[in-house]
Amino acid sequence: MNSTSVIAIEPPGPLREFWLGFASNRGALVALIVFALIAIASLFAPLIAPHDPIEQYRDFMLTPPIWAEGGNTRFLLGTDELGRDMLSRLLHGGRVSLGIGLAAVLMSLLPGVLLGLLAAFFQRWLSPAIMRVMDIVLALPALLLAICVITILGPGLVNTVIAIAIGALPGYVRLTRAAALGEIGRDYVTASRVAGAHVWRLMFITVLPNCMAPLIVNATLSFSSAILETAGLGFLGLGVQAPTPEWGTMLSSARDYITRAPWVVTLPGLTILVTVLAINLMGDGLRDALDPKLKKVA
Repeated sequence: MNSTSVIAIEPPGPLREFWLGFASNRGALVALIVFALIAIASLFAPLIAPHDPIEQYRDFMLTPPIWAEGGNTRFLLGTDELGRDMLSRLLHGGRVSLGIGLAAVLMSLLPGVLLGLLAAFFQRWLSPAIMRVMDIVLALPALLLAICVITILGPGLVNTVIAIAIGALPGYVRLTRAAALGEIGRDYVTASRVAGAHVWRLMFITVLPNCMAPLIVNATLSFSSAILETAGLGFLGLGVQAPTPEWGTMLSSARDYITRAPWVVTLPGLTILVTVLAINLMGDGLRDALDPKLKKVA
């Protein structure tokens, strides 16, 4: 008598399932590695940078990178118009640009989630007021709105974060409200309501965890937008002020030397491009891994 043995295969856990879905997107995986290297280099800039980012070497102004004719091994990526080391400024500038982007995302995400949940749970009297205010904010382009806020508050690092966060706020409010409305009518929410759960428990314990997937993806993409807006404000002279190194400010101060010393413009521009591209590709990978319709489990 033949006996047939059945081998049960356990499904992967949530974290492994997420990683398999993310890793199936090769572009997202490469982007994660690139962004991790940029973030680590920026975080440890005081230890990695060969020079002080604001120290001026007057005898080496506009020194080309090491691979170009006239380069100096002391300055691997050359120097700018004031003789400051480009590599050191790029590393320290990453701390500022990434820090502003992260702070702006958090400053818009947290109140945006709260307002979105309030609009979803109090649709009769609170939702119209919140959504009309968000519509007014959305009527202005994000960069133009940031310029208006900076004009009122004044340029500076903290005001740059506030300006960018205000522009990103409506996106989180609308996304949270839409996701929450899709969950409110489900059976598990109704069961919690019948069991006597308070409205705040329904909002933050029952509904919010099931709305996190689109919020995480949107936060990732907003991170890249915040970096671009930071660079744009810095380029216009309305963001982080000199001598603090910041990628957009570096572009602004170097634009007069674009033909004479192209590396002082090319290097900050390429850094912004690579960073934003890596974050956007990571966002695509997160979308594939978190969206049930797009999950690809190896």
